[in-house]
Amino acid sequence: MVVELVAAAVAGGLVYVLAAARIVKQYERALVFRLGRLRPGLREPGFTMIVPAVDRLQKVNLQIVTLPVPAQEGITRDNVTVRVDAVVYFRVVDPADAIVRVEDYRFAVAQMAQTSLRSIIGKSELDDLLSNREKLNQGLALMIDSPAVEWGVNIDRVEIKDVSLPETMKRSMARQAEATRDRRARVINADAELQASRKLAQAADAMADTPAALQLRLLQTVASVATEKNSTLVLPFPVELLRFLDRSQQTGEAGGARGPREVVAGEESAEHVLEPEDVEEVDVDAAVRAAGLGALEPGSGTRAPGAPGAGPAPGETEGPQGPEGAGEGGAPTELWSQDDSEFTSAPEPPESDTESER
Repeated sequence: MVVELVAAAVAGGLVYVLAAARIVKQYERALVFRLGRLRPGLREPGFTMIVPAVDRLQKVNLQIVTLPVPAQEGITRDNVTVRVDAVVYFRVVDPADAIVRVEDYRFAVAQMAQTSLRSIIGKSELDDLLSNREKLNQGLALMIDSPAVEWGVNIDRVEIKDVSLPETMKRSMARQAEATRDRRARVINADAELQASRKLAQAADAMADTPAALQLRLLQTVASVATEKNSTLVLPFPVELLRFLDRSQQTGEAGGARGPREVVAGEESAEHVLEPEDVEEVDVDAAVRAAGLGALEPGSGTRAPGAPGAGPAPGETEGPQGPEGAGEGGAPTELWSQDDSEFTSAPEPPESDTESER
């Protein structure tokens, strides 16, 4: 009977120990609720005992928790629609507050991270999201950590993982980056040209002091071209000769435009071209009177009868005439008047004594 009682007591003790025994891991802390009231103090890692059916042991993980934040879509301050996702690293520093003050501290931190991320997107510009992420990470961590302190949670750090942009914005940024690189390339090329021009100016000054250096440089260029197997023949041609030929051609064209000039003096026949300004007006009547030819009858194309030197007028038959202007045998000579349709006969002059004697 005694043996049975002892065996029963041992069995009951074993059952009690098995029911009351708990194991707390190194990275955990345990809280004991006795009849719903939190017992003071924490249960350290290792073996611990509770009162079965009276106490309830709740363990809290003190490790750093990695919580991914789903991608949040928002509009930046410069009106660009983006999608940003992040990750939050936190850990529990006060197990009692994490269990008592908030129902589920993991879910609470996740929701706070999402709202803070959307808020930080609206307060920032696109350039800040792309290039100044460290500052945004610090601001986001501060926004999440402010309410989480009361929950016994410490936000270790927050990292923005990715910023998704629309395709049109990506193409625009690619064109902007390409234009910037092109501008830098042009500036570098212009700087190189400036330096090369300065070196060439120095080389030109040195060659101007020593003309033989220019010939040596020319021969070196010809030799470098002739090294390759080609059919190219390089003939140096001085530029000064081209300028001389150009000036000669311009001089010849200017001389041809001015017209013919006088023939050089000393030749057998000298010619002179009369210019319009060299011709003077001549009084015809005065020239006729000076020559003794007589005056022209006004309104008629014939000279006055008996005028010396009167020859055949246009339209009359020309024949041998005597000294007095009569035809052969003293026949009257037809004269042409100004009227083309009328011909008149000049009166036959009387024979003089001299004529009869002849």
